[in-house]
Amino acid sequence: MQEREHTAPFVLHPDSPASRPLTVAGTESFRDSYAGAETSHNNSSALLGAGAAGARDSFYTDKAATGGGRPRGRGILMRVLLGLAVLVVVVLAVVLPVYFLVVKPRNHHNLSSSSSPSSNTDPSGGTSSSNPSGGGDGTSGGTTPGGAAAVTTGGDGSTVTTSTGDTFTYSNKFGGYWVSDPADPFNDGASPNSWTPPLNTSWDFAMDRIYGVNLGGWFVLEPFIAPALFQAYPSAKDEWSLSALMAADGTLQSKMEEHYDTFITEQDIAQIAGAGLNWVRLPIPFWAIGTWSDVGVAPDGSTVSEPFLEGVAWKYIVRMLGWARKYGIRVNLDLHTMPGSQNGYNHSGKGGQVNFLNGIMGIANAQRALDYIRTITEFISQPEYKNVVPVFGIMNEALLKTIGRAQLTSFYLEAHDMIRGITGFGNGPYISIHDGFDGLSNWAGFLEGSDRIMLDTHPYFAFNRQPNTAPVATGTDPKSAGGQWPKQACNSWASSITNRWVSLSLFIWSCELVTSSRSAVGVTVAGEFSNGINDCGLYLNGVNGSTSYGGDCNDWQDSSNWSAATKAGLLQFALASMDAMQDWFFWTWKIGNSTSGIVESPLWSYQAGLGGGWMPTDPRTAAGKCAALGVDVNPFDGTYQSWQTGGQGAGTIAPESIKDFGQWPPKTVSNVDGPLGFLATYTATGSVLTLMYATPTPTPAPTVSVSVDGWANPSDTASFVTAVAGCTYTNAWSALNLPAPTAACK
Repeated sequence: MQEREHTAPFVLHPDSPASRPLTVAGTESFRDSYAGAETSHNNSSALLGAGAAGARDSFYTDKAATGGGRPRGRGILMRVLLGLAVLVVVVLAVVLPVYFLVVKPRNHHNLSSSSSPSSNTDPSGGTSSSNPSGGGDGTSGGTTPGGAAAVTTGGDGSTVTTSTGDTFTYSNKFGGYWVSDPADPFNDGASPNSWTPPLNTSWDFAMDRIYGVNLGGWFVLEPFIAPALFQAYPSAKDEWSLSALMAADGTLQSKMEEHYDTFITEQDIAQIAGAGLNWVRLPIPFWAIGTWSDVGVAPDGSTVSEPFLEGVAWKYIVRMLGWARKYGIRVNLDLHTMPGSQNGYNHSGKGGQVNFLNGIMGIANAQRALDYIRTITEFISQPEYKNVVPVFGIMNEALLKTIGRAQLTSFYLEAHDMIRGITGFGNGPYISIHDGFDGLSNWAGFLEGSDRIMLDTHPYFAFNRQPNTAPVATGTDPKSAGGQWPKQACNSWASSITNRWVSLSLFIWSCELVTSSRSAVGVTVAGEFSNGINDCGLYLNGVNGSTSYGGDCNDWQDSSNWSAATKAGLLQFALASMDAMQDWFFWTWKIGNSTSGIVESPLWSYQAGLGGGWMPTDPRTAAGKCAALGVDVNPFDGTYQSWQTGGQGAGTIAPESIKDFGQWPPKTVSNVDGPLGFLATYTATGSVLTLMYATPTPTPAPTVSVSVDGWANPSDTASFVTAVAGCTYTNAWSALNLPAPTAACK
């Protein structure tokens, strides 16, 4: 890790996986229609790849077709049996050589080309057992120390054994199957359900639908998601203040590691797959990579140090990526925090001021941010992780109105060019950016010719500063349950997306066609939404925050008191929201218990909703909900411009965009009086932060040795930024309203 210029390799947590993708040439995804959702995959599909599995499926189909009637006589029976035996021999003679001589060598091509091999694998898979289609026979690969076959894949009803020795039964009624093979430690053959392509098959953003959930509050703390942590420290308002208080009593590392290790477990990821979901959005902080012990001087002359727990979260993030691989879940990795804060919300790390690209320390903070984005890009662009993390959200909810559209665009262009310099055009993750609460229509024509920039919007009713007392408990009939709320979601988000957000004095809303955004900008998704029809929930508006709800919030903070009509109404609201948005990530999967022992923000917990009956057990049932309510969804026709999906023209940015936004740092910075040349900046003479780690040798040992060094592009050798020697900096997290320097510090 770093103390500005110090960097050291990570040592991965014993439970952390290191899994490598296997890309099978010529594989295709076979997605069932809704009517055939219960169909299971053939047992061999996870190991052989879609192409080989398809060949075996064809064999069984042809074999069944040859059986006309019951054979007559012993001679006929013997001829039939002999014919079948010959046929089996022929099939095995074809399939096995194809698999072992073609498929596996191609799968292992990148593995064997590693320059520094080591024994890495996914210990979270352990010796799990069973059958992808739900039987108890299992599919084997390798052996355990006792000589027994190590079972490597399973479906519904299979027993999963984690590396800690815990076991649970995998429940997945949608044809999903897990894969964890020590002989193929980076096997990307798993799929969460029958309508989602396995990880080793490309995702089609035009045709495949994102049914996702956020894993909020896990690596970036939020008071309403992890309330008990904050209740123990009543004066804590955000992770900055909470970390400082924990550090003061000597419990920062122990309490945060316990949270990282237990808040979300492997079983949660298995449950997400079993719920019919296929993506997760994973918010992470920059301090998972590093912090600075000196970010400037406070007014009293003391040195300000970032109090966050440095570097520890990363090993748990990598462990989670291994779990996602195991269950076939794709990850939208979202950098949720920025040095100095990009929005002043508690989930940026520190509530209050916006010092990212704003004020006299704005450029310096943006320089640091680019380094963190670079480090993450290098890691997830490695062959081992590129299939698992197809999307990288490079900054969550930047306040465009505060920072400025031109300034933010200049930053995004600089980040785009840096990322594509690492990955090349048409390769690497999609780059996701938030709409800045400025409305989708205002992003039309954004950086035309860029390579796969995705627009993320967060539609909420909860923060519209209205009393929102319209009843939701209007009966249990799906046609009328929910009162006005389901149709309001369709009207707001189907033909348009209504984005409403409040932060104290801030109220921004926008309304525009999401379909138009897909045509004018590119892939557009709802990265967050919830069942919050009001703003009730413990700490939802911050610690000791006030609410706008016109009724009694106690009615909404304990779901055990909800009537069947309330649950039915919320379910219909959720279905309408999903149908309207088409590609979505619910915020969030889990809300932790308060010190009262209950979830006190249940409108925001997908997990609680599944158990309580107000979230759908199959998200596909949302299809047609808005049409049933008389609202035209206006579905996207699937046509993107070639450059928007990494095809022809990707990376050839329009000259007018280069002219207007191609200067970095930007020409002006908001809330700065004085020459820009005198603003504080850092110098690119620091050590490079590489997310290196080592894994223990698992049991059984893998038959393939690999090396994962955290750096996809070895030609990317530029230094990171660090403070200019001899310069004195203002506190980078609290620099607004201070006078600009009158002379440059070189």
